[in-house]
Amino acid sequence: MSRPVITIADLAENVDQNVTLRGWVYNWRKKGKLRFIILRDGFGYLQCIVFRPEVDEEVWEKAVELTQETSLEISGKLVADERAPGGYELKVDGLKILQISPEFPIGKKDHGVDFLLNHRHLWLRSKRQHAIMRVRSEAQFAIRDFFQKRAYTLIDSPILTPAACEGTSTLFETDYFGEPAYLSQSGQLYLEPAVAALGKVYCFGPTFRAEKSKTRRHLTEFWMVEPEVAWMQFDGLLNLCEDFLSSVISRILEECAVDLERLERDISKLEPATKGSFPRIDYGDAVKTLQSLGQEIEFGEDFGAEQETILAGLHDRPVLVTRYPAAIKAFYMQPDPTDPTRALAVDVLAPEGYGEIIGGSERSASLEHLENQIKIHGLPRDAFKWYLDVRTYGSFPHAGFGMGLERFVSWMCGIPHLREAIPYPRMINRLYP
Repeated sequence: MSRPVITIADLAENVDQNVTLRGWVYNWRKKGKLRFIILRDGFGYLQCIVFRPEVDEEVWEKAVELTQETSLEISGKLVADERAPGGYELKVDGLKILQISPEFPIGKKDHGVDFLLNHRHLWLRSKRQHAIMRVRSEAQFAIRDFFQKRAYTLIDSPILTPAACEGTSTLFETDYFGEPAYLSQSGQLYLEPAVAALGKVYCFGPTFRAEKSKTRRHLTEFWMVEPEVAWMQFDGLLNLCEDFLSSVISRILEECAVDLERLERDISKLEPATKGSFPRIDYGDAVKTLQSLGQEIEFGEDFGAEQETILAGLHDRPVLVTRYPAAIKAFYMQPDPTDPTRALAVDVLAPEGYGEIIGGSERSASLEHLENQIKIHGLPRDAFKWYLDVRTYGSFPHAGFGMGLERFVSWMCGIPHLREAIPYPRMINRLYP
C-alpha cells in the first residue's frame, strides 16, 4: 500500500500515519546507532530519526552516506513529540537518495557578507533567509489584499519611461530604438491618469534608482507599492497611511509567527503599530525637536538617517512628519493653502532606526502650478504633456503614497540591511548572481 506524500506544512493532519516526504538534508548528526536528520522541504523543518536496529541495513547505509543538501525521499511513521524541534518527528523506515550533494559551500562556520551574496542562490536555503522570504511573501499578499478588499484597481505602470518622475540624477538610461528611455523610479505619474478613470488604483512592482549609495537603506532595484485615490485630500491620506500599515503589520504578526520566532524578532516592538493612531508632527516642530536634542539642522533642510532615527525613536510606533518645505519635495505636490512654501507631503518614519518607509502627498490639481514647477525643475514639458492632460481635462484633488517593500520587510524582520529583504539584491557594486 502506497504511503501519502505530504509536506511539512501537513504534519498536524498526519500524526501517527506512515508517510513520505521529499526534501533536502538541512543538517544531520550521529549518536551511536542513531542518525538524526533535519529535513527541509521549503515548507519547514522536520527531525527524522534512523535507529539502526529497526531499519534494513540498506536504509542504514544510506543514512550514513548523507551529506548536507542531499536530495531525498524519506518515509516512516510521523509522531508527535514535544521534545523534537517543531513538535513532530519521523521514525524512519525507508530512504531513497536522489542525489548526494558534494560539500556545500555554506557551512556552519562564519562567512563574510560578500561570500554569502556571491552565493545568494544557495544562501536562500538557510533558515534565516527562508523565514525572511516567507515574511516578504506574506507582506506582498497582505498589501494586495488590503487594496483589493477596498475596491482599488491594480494598474501595472510601465518600467520604461520617457522622462524622470522625481529627479534626473537618479535615472538608469537605456537605448529605446534610437531614443533615450529610462527605468522607472515610480509608477505614480501613470497612476494619476488611471485614478481619473477608476477612482481608486494602485501599482506594485519593481522600481529603479541610480543613486550611488552604499548605505544599508538603499538598493538600486526594489519593489514599491503605490496607491492613488481620487478626491482624497491630505487628512484622508494620513488616515490611509495609518490604516494600511496597521492592517498589513497585523496580518504579518498573525500569519508569520513561526518565521518571526526563527528570526528572533521581538514582536513587542511591532505590536504598537497594529493599533493605528500614529503620532503626527509638523516638519517645523520636528526641526525644533531635533535642535533641542543637539542636532545641527536648519528649517528647510531634509532629514538624514540620523535625524529620522531620533524622531522615530521618541515613539513606540511609526510617526508621520507632515508639511515639508516645498523646495525639498517633488514637483507634483500640492502647496499647503495656509503656507504655499510648504507642501502637503508626509513621510512615515519607522522606529528602531528603519527610517522613512512611506512617502506621500496630496497632488497638485492646478495646471498652472504644475507647468511652473516643471520649468523650475528643468524638466522637458513635451515629455510631461500627457501628465498635464490630467489637469486639463477635469482636474480634481487626489493623493497617494509609495512604500518600498524591502524597507518594510527589513523592519518587520528586524534585519539591519535591505539586501536580505529581496531574493537577489542589486546594489551599485553587485549584479551577480
